Amino acid sequence: MVQLTGTDVILVTGGTGLVGSHVASQAVARGLRVRCLVRSAAAAGFLKSLGCELIEGDLDQAESLRRAAVGATVVVHCAAKVGDWGPTEDYRRVNVEGTRALLEACLAVGTLRRWVQISSLGVYEGRDHYGTDEATAPSTAGIDGYTLTKVESELLVLQYVRERSLPAVVLRPGFIYGSRDRTVLPRLLERLRAGKFAYLGSPDKLMNNTWVENLCSAVWLAVENDGVLGEVFNIRDPRAVTKREFIETVCDSAGLKKPTKVVPLPIARLLAGLMERVWKLLGRSEAPLLNSARIKFLGLNLDYSIDKAVRVLGYRPAGDFRDAMPASVRALQGG
Repeated sequence: MVQLTGTDVILVTGGTGLVGSHVASQAVARGLRVRCLVRSAAAAGFLKSLGCELIEGDLDQAESLRRAAVGATVVVHCAAKVGDWGPTEDYRRVNVEGTRALLEACLAVGTLRRWVQISSLGVYEGRDHYGTDEATAPSTAGIDGYTLTKVESELLVLQYVRERSLPAVVLRPGFIYGSRDRTVLPRLLERLRAGKFAYLGSPDKLMNNTWVENLCSAVWLAVENDGVLGEVFNIRDPRAVTKREFIETVCDSAGLKKPTKVVPLPIARLLAGLMERVWKLLGRSEAPLLNSARIKFLGLNLDYSIDKAVRVLGYRPAGDFRDAMPASVRALQGG
């Protein structure tokens, strides 16, 4: 068991993001010294208000990683280039080579006691899942650049576990939601307000919903438990919800009309394939309205087992979607 004290330095990458900001605030509440790697200190007002030490830089800036690593005893690696469109090499430079550079910087310092890698349930094959667990290997085919490089960075960390005795744990959360989300939930609300949302295939397929507070509880279990080094854990809410419950809860929470339009999945797949080809020919930098990554998120049954996390990690997520999502929407709306 790792007993953290006020002398430990907790390095959080991606501190201004949804997961990183929650890990940082909880670490401060625990009386720990918190250091955050941020692109811009000027845009990190929340972290400043917590009293976090800020290191300006990024995963593709090696010197900033060396400064961030000095004296770090725990690393919670949340930062990544996120998206569902663009050249794979752009994602690989940050998500894989940046992770490698940070690993080397931390190991060179010699103070590291724990590394928690925030991966993704997206590493699994893009198909319907019904209770898929960690015995199923990640997929390296037919996925977007972001997801592929999340697989590669996860495999890199596990290689360091085997070859360099890295004291690491890998967590694979699903769709993360919560207060301070600046990307996915705001965009979803925008589409719902505009009446432009449609279900892709059956609205009764399951989501891999993961409240950020539930994920953070898994982070601290991974930090403190010596018996889970080198392990990989699926993480989601205690109850997976249908796409319909997910969307209608968001609508109820925001006072919006519930969508009813359904695009049959075969048609959505056909349109996505056509749009992707056209967008690539045109060299568009923005993702098309439909692409394979969005089909995976909105059109597939995403039910992953968390039995291993419950049994081995001691994961006991307290927050249920029916309470956590309305609270997340209220926070986003300033309520």
